[in-house]
Amino acid sequence: MTSRRDSLKALGAIGGLSLIQPSDLWAGNLFPKRKKLGVALVGLGYYSTDLLAPALQMTQHCYLAGIVTGTPSKAEQWKAKYNIPDKNIYDYGNFDSIKDNPDIDVIYVVLPPSMHREYVERAAAAKKQVWCEKPMAVTAEDCQAMIDACKSNGVSLSIGYRCQHEPNTKTYVQLIRSGKLGQIQSVACAAGYRENRTDHWKQKREMGGGVIYDMGVYAIQGARLGTQMEPIEVKSAKVWTERPEIYKDGLGEIVEAELLFPDGVTGWIKTSFAENVNYLHVTGANGKLEMAPFSSYAGNKGKSPFGEINYPYEVPWQQANQMDQDALAILNKQPMPVPGEEGLRDIRIVEAILESAKSGKPVKIA
Repeated sequence: MTSRRDSLKALGAIGGLSLIQPSDLWAGNLFPKRKKLGVALVGLGYYSTDLLAPALQMTQHCYLAGIVTGTPSKAEQWKAKYNIPDKNIYDYGNFDSIKDNPDIDVIYVVLPPSMHREYVERAAAAKKQVWCEKPMAVTAEDCQAMIDACKSNGVSLSIGYRCQHEPNTKTYVQLIRSGKLGQIQSVACAAGYRENRTDHWKQKREMGGGVIYDMGVYAIQGARLGTQMEPIEVKSAKVWTERPEIYKDGLGEIVEAELLFPDGVTGWIKTSFAENVNYLHVTGANGKLEMAPFSSYAGNKGKSPFGEINYPYEVPWQQANQMDQDALAILNKQPMPVPGEEGLRDIRIVEAILESAKSGKPVKIA
């Protein structure tokens, strides 16, 4: 712990930065205690079961108030484990009646991407605040419809990009924004893991499958955060699979793309369901920032000419931190840290990458 504090202080001193301190990054230290928001999880797959529900036992400004599931056995298990009252347990048929439940303040949509638009729109119509897991949706059109639905119903919308709440990410972003690396010249980012499931939504195009949607948005986020710019063109892209019996009909298991940013800044991203890879390299006129891993659930760390970046924590702190910060934004009537527009930007880039890979030509990004 001492060496970590020293390295963070050194980075601030050498780089002339006002670094985010670890104590500031736990949302509970920023505001006085007040009402906790009741959160209902929609979809009880791995992410809800193994990460979000445990994280909601750690949060200070929100709590697990309800669930929505189409599996009665899961409902009984969650009811017993988390003491959820019957009136806060819904299925997909009676979901809309959640509007009459004052225990539920926030609906967190944790479903396959193809279902995100429907349940965000229904949550917004129920006048509940909305959190939606990444990727935001399958198309930019769906993303915009989700944003519009929340705005027209007067509720907030946040996308579950936990990394934008994460201390190591905030530190490297602050370093880049400070200008200490000098003019950014290039960025390279990769995010992937070996996905051994064969009949999951990630292998089904109609459900929003394919690596570019799931892990690809992490690589896109890394490139955007690392340059602090928006790409203007996909120069080239390639989509392929090493296991065509699993990733069928051209569905991407591996994707690589070259991006062009303003001022001639170049980017290269890779995302994969075939290998474990996770890094971000940002090259500036004054040196190079390296993060590896850069977007894991824990263990993210890096180095730069100005010192190390290493704020450690354990799983599922990152998810708890994300939900607490989003809850505080709602409680304080502040803009969401990661609004729907952030998810929309990434899906526009995803669509341009897929178009470039299909046509073999550069594609401008709207």
